[in-house]
Amino acid sequence: QVQLVESGGGVVQAGGSLRLSCPASGSTSSIYAMAWFRQGPGKEREFVSFIIWSTGGTGYAGSVKGRFTISRDKPRNTMYLQMNSLKPEDTAVYYCAATPRTWAVPTRASEFDYWGQGTQVTVSS
Repeated sequence: QVQLVESGGGVVQAGGSLRLSCPASGSTSSIYAMAWFRQGPGKEREFVSFIIWSTGGTGYAGSVKGRFTISRDKPRNTMYLQMNSLKPEDTAVYYCAATPRTWAVPTRASEFDYWGQGTQVTVSS
C-alpha cells in the first residue's frame, strides 16, 4: 500500500503560480510512476502530467505543456507540480496518483492504484 497526501492548493489570480506537493509513504519502493490528474467543476477527471519514478521521464497534457513542470525528490519520496501562468480554466481539484504497474500507460487514470484526497486550485480572472 502507498499513501499519498497532496498540499499546496489555493486561490490565485490568473497569471500567478502555485506549487503542489505529494509526499508518498508506505510501500514506496514499489512505485513505477506517479502522476497528477485534475477534475474541474462539471468535468471528467483528466490527465495533467506523469513522471517515471526511476528515470525521471515525464509527460504532459497539451493544455499545460510549457506552463507546468513535474518533478520528484527521490530521497523524500515526494512529487511536485510547479504551475506557472495559471489560467481560470486550470481551476480544479488536483489529485496525485501512483502505480506499481511497470506496463502502465501513465496518462490513464485507470492504471493508477493509489490516490490522494485532492487539493483545490482556484484561478480567478
